Amino acid sequence: MEIIGVGGYEEVGRNMTLFRSGEDAIIIDMGIRLDRVFIHEDTDLNRLSHKELAEKGIIPDDSVIKSFKSKIKAIVLSHGHLDHLGAVSIIAKKYPSAPIIGTPYTIELVKKEFRGKCQNPIYTLVAGEVLQISRDMSIEFVKVTHSIPDVVALVVHSNEGKFLYMNDFKLDDNPILGEPPDYARLKELGKEGVKLMVIETTRVAREGRTPSESIARYLLKDTIKKSDSDAGLIVTTFSSHIARIQSAVDSAKEQDRIPILLGRSMEKYVGIAERTGIISLPDNARIYGAQKSITKVLNKIAKGGREEYMLIITGHQGEPDALLSKIVKHKYDFRIDKGDNVVFSADIIPNPINVAQRYTLETKLNMQGARIFKGAHVSGHAAREDHRDIIKMIKPENIVPTHGTLEMLAIYAELAESEGYILNKNLYLIRNGQRVEVR
Repeated sequence: MEIIGVGGYEEVGRNMTLFRSGEDAIIIDMGIRLDRVFIHEDTDLNRLSHKELAEKGIIPDDSVIKSFKSKIKAIVLSHGHLDHLGAVSIIAKKYPSAPIIGTPYTIELVKKEFRGKCQNPIYTLVAGEVLQISRDMSIEFVKVTHSIPDVVALVVHSNEGKFLYMNDFKLDDNPILGEPPDYARLKELGKEGVKLMVIETTRVAREGRTPSESIARYLLKDTIKKSDSDAGLIVTTFSSHIARIQSAVDSAKEQDRIPILLGRSMEKYVGIAERTGIISLPDNARIYGAQKSITKVLNKIAKGGREEYMLIITGHQGEPDALLSKIVKHKYDFRIDKGDNVVFSADIIPNPINVAQRYTLETKLNMQGARIFKGAHVSGHAAREDHRDIIKMIKPENIVPTHGTLEMLAIYAELAESEGYILNKNLYLIRNGQRVEVR
């Protein structure tokens, strides 16, 4: 069996991997790189051509797998974040006979990306199920947790052994929504034998284990409870972080505020989550995605009664065209009043552009008199000891780290070496376009 790292093997994002066993191959994930030209959850990529997206390094370069085109049996998506499925409507059409397979929530997001124009067959697979995709290959979804619903680890069963793909995940025993990871199945895989594991490295440099989302829920609710009841209240977080948004709307209800969710991506992610029964919104909650609707409701709130509302909006990274940045730039009648509470329920994605943009945003908020609250957040990615737990649980014969900078991959390699793996023998560091073959 072999893998080719199409994208995500020297950067955070742009995840795409080809797995081959015998004459069969599958593509896993088709993501974009979010730190290029201010791409974020509210960005409409359909405004850019395929050529522009490729030239700017936003989408993976799939030319490295063009010789496998006739062997592709499926396109499998691990979850719904843009750095894993954001390029699917752009690249999947090159492989029209390959079905797109994902969990129910992920597939609903895929349909949104295609806007009803998908030529590929589309199938849903629930965690715990196995699907035969060719005579010699089947795929299995194993439940894991992350910062978006319906996330899975992928197991490929082939004549040459088992392949495990874990990208992204955390080990949350007390998730706000959904079930904990399927530890029983992961331990079974360790006993059955996994020949090759591809695993994320995004947070491997952080010591210890990543805290549960229930900790973020407590921090967020405590911050909101203590905020000034006679002032405006804005919460900004990832629109795809449905569990965090559930905590925010629950807090709004407890504080007798009306939750107003604003942004194109809020409408997409939360709307699908509500329709599929993942999130429960109070009857007075409202979601507005269209720019005219956003302008209308903000102008209404600007005329009075802001203390009656909680605005849940995009823009926590300081992206210039995101909603929070537009508010501080006075693009709407609604302005930040002195004493308004602004809660950041998301950390800065660590790259120089985001750091600079977030600094600029916070400076403007301070100048306008906002009270800023940060830290109501926990990561959706596994930390160092979570990774060690997975190595001990799975005991894969071979490991290839992914979804990280070269530094992150190297830090993971050091961890794996401390558990007995040997670089270039059963532990491999590759860059985009390179391959690993194991027998």
